[in-house]
Amino acid sequence: MTIEEAQAEVDRWINTKGVRYFNELTNMTILTEEVGELARIMARRFGEQSFKGAESELDMADEMADILWVLICLANQTGVDLTEAFKKNMEKKTKRDSSRHKDNKKLF
Repeated sequence: MTIEEAQAEVDRWINTKGVRYFNELTNMTILTEEVGELARIMARRFGEQSFKGAESELDMADEMADILWVLICLANQTGVDLTEAFKKNMEKKTKRDSSRHKDNKKLF
C-alpha cells in the first residue's frame, strides 16, 4: 500500500464506518497519547523499566499503526499530501545530512 492509498483508505473508513473526523486538536491529543503508549512499550522492552502485569502483551507494531492512523487523519483533515511531504523531507535530509552522520565520530 502506498502512502497515498493509505490516506484514501483512512478517509474511506472515516466516511463509511465513522461519523466524522475528530477535530484537529482532539486528533493531536490522541496522537500524543498513542506515542506515549509506544514509549511505554519501548521503555520496558529496551530500557530499564519492567512490564507491569498484562503490559507485556502490548503489541509494539499495533501501537505504531495507531500512530500512523492518527497522523494520516491529521494529514487528511489539514490537506497535507503525505507522499509529497515525505519526498520533500527526504530531499531536505539528503541535502543537509549527506555526510553529516558519516563524519560523526560519535557514531563509530
